[in-house]
Amino acid sequence: MAEMQDTDYGGATPVDGYGPGFFRVGGQVHRSALIVTASGPQDWGGLDDAAALLALAGQVDVLFLGLGAQISHPPRALVQVLEDAGLGVEPMTSPTAARCYNLTLAEGRRVACALIPV
Repeated sequence: MAEMQDTDYGGATPVDGYGPGFFRVGGQVHRSALIVTASGPQDWGGLDDAAALLALAGQVDVLFLGLGAQISHPPRALVQVLEDAGLGVEPMTSPTAARCYNLTLAEGRRVACALIPV
């Protein structure tokens, strides 16, 4: 039988967990929309807060955009602005975005996730 191994994030900050209305990052519970990068979490104003996402340009290559419990289309203008700034944007549900962020972070890639609570 194989033993389970802890994931090594190389000192970067993963999403520890999530549930109805919250995310847990770095042992802290957050009950609002959130951006998580390798250096930690920050509050986010949601889809109307493009400035916080644009600040990631040059720091990350891919942004996993968690749109809550159901997959939906983010505003096209928002995606266009982010892509024009050099960010790859991958919209998905928030649980999927958190998992994809953690997996990609463990590979040592420059990623972030922006999450709307479920």
